[in-house]
Amino acid sequence: MTKSQTTETKPKRQIFSGAVVSDKMKDTCVVVVERFEKHKKYHKFMTKRTRILAHDPGNTKKIGDKATVEACRPISKKKAFRVIA
Repeated sequence: MTKSQTTETKPKRQIFSGAVVSDKMKDTCVVVVERFEKHKKYHKFMTKRTRILAHDPGNTKKIGDKATVEACRPISKKKAFRVIA
């Protein structure tokens, strides 16, 4: 089989949704993604938060908005996600 005949599919990119907590930077917003997980040792359920810097061309998102972000190539030192909705 040649390469053109194979049916290779690209892996799905990571997609997260959360709330915008900062929009002060140019073309960038900070999205907080929360997840609910159980502690390994104490078996207590905890809410974990991750702050993601996402590329937002035109600063369309404002503080408090819901945002969906998708992984992409690194845009800067800390920014490797982009806003898709």
